[in-house]
Amino acid sequence: MANDASTVFDLVILGGGSGGYAAALRGAQLGLDVALIEKDKVGGTCLHRGCIPTKALLHAGEVADQARESEQFGVKASFEGIDVPAVHKYKDEVISGLYKGLQGLIASRKVTYIEGEGRLSSPTSVDVNGRRVEGRHVLLATGSVPKSLPGLTIDGNRIISSDHALVLDRVPKSAIVLGGGVIGVEFASAWKSFGTDITIIEALKHLVPVEDENSSKLLERAFRKRGIKFNLGTFFEKAEYTEDGVRVTLADGKTFEAEVLLVAVGRGPVSQGLGYEEQGVAMDRGYVLVDEYMRTNVPTVSAVGDLVPTLQLAHVGFAEGILVAERLAGLKTVPIDYDGVPKVTYCHPEVASVGLSEARAKEVYGADKVVALKYNLAGNGKSKILKTAGEIKLVQVKDGAVVGVHMVGDRMGEQVGEAQLIYNWEALPAEVAQLVHAHPTQNEALGEAHLALAGKPLHSHD
Repeated sequence: MANDASTVFDLVILGGGSGGYAAALRGAQLGLDVALIEKDKVGGTCLHRGCIPTKALLHAGEVADQARESEQFGVKASFEGIDVPAVHKYKDEVISGLYKGLQGLIASRKVTYIEGEGRLSSPTSVDVNGRRVEGRHVLLATGSVPKSLPGLTIDGNRIISSDHALVLDRVPKSAIVLGGGVIGVEFASAWKSFGTDITIIEALKHLVPVEDENSSKLLERAFRKRGIKFNLGTFFEKAEYTEDGVRVTLADGKTFEAEVLLVAVGRGPVSQGLGYEEQGVAMDRGYVLVDEYMRTNVPTVSAVGDLVPTLQLAHVGFAEGILVAERLAGLKTVPIDYDGVPKVTYCHPEVASVGLSEARAKEVYGADKVVALKYNLAGNGKSKILKTAGEIKLVQVKDGAVVGVHMVGDRMGEQVGEAQLIYNWEALPAEVAQLVHAHPTQNEALGEAHLALAGKPLHSHD
């Protein structure tokens, strides 16, 4: 293995996704000499096979729904169908523009970018393209890939993953979505807007089961109204081909048939065969174990993003990568409060939250110490204009701070920024109620909810 002994980087990063490139950009900004190794394209899953392309599909679906429903707004328009190649062209243009911008950032920060499949070869080196890249510190950021279930083979044709769904050359007439978490409900929502007959299979008792139960129930109600079918609380047993599609059998004997089966049961870490265990890095079920500062048990190795058992969100990867870069540059760093990270599911309607669910808050503080309030968007002028239904639910420690904000409704993802500040700054309802929110906005609903929780409701009943 050739080694340029004259070059020892301050930081060698294996993986150029959200966590890896954020660490590279911030590290270089702070004066570190950084090498970034990526086998595919910088930007990783989020940019190329995750966040960005799925949201582009969801927006295309939203436009389709608006065309179908335009007459309720007094606009005469006709919906003539989905031009799949044109949808992909739009999606790929969005990705391409962001990708070029990211490449420019990497170059402008003078990060040494190495394209190739790397492998951890020592606690301070990565082997790639027949070269040994040495560093004072190594950051593992190799991300994740779609998971399947035992006995269920993803063939890329009738049984597909989210990767395949993003490049599908047609709108399926019918689809079974296995998994009612974020990925599953987002694809179900987009495909329904495109005209697909959808059935979601979720083993747990609610869709988006990591959210507050009230949010899950509101989403289920909205999906029923949209004609999205779902089966909850029963485990998958098997899938088999039919003459022209797939049949899914559940543990209770129920069967469902469709043209395609989308397997959306989560994502697993990319860690096998990359030298992690050989170099003594502690792992569990494929995940690299880290402390609150993203340090592994090997002093010169850190890890971030989907590779570690934290929230699998791009913005979490960004934050973790920045934390590592700042720690290595000698800045004072603060561990991430994962409860304070905003979560958004971009289906129609959107589900957004930050902080603790009501059930979790009762576990932490005691059932008699928790107060919950629901504010219906029916009282919000902008939501009426948009014809969206939903609620904002606040969870408060009695006589104390708001510890959870849970929102369901169109565009609620755009309201989660203020909710994040409310939780992370430990705001009292009365403090938020003093803020003047613009009218008419959906953001105003957050203010109204806090007015009600502070005991002085305006556009809601006592």
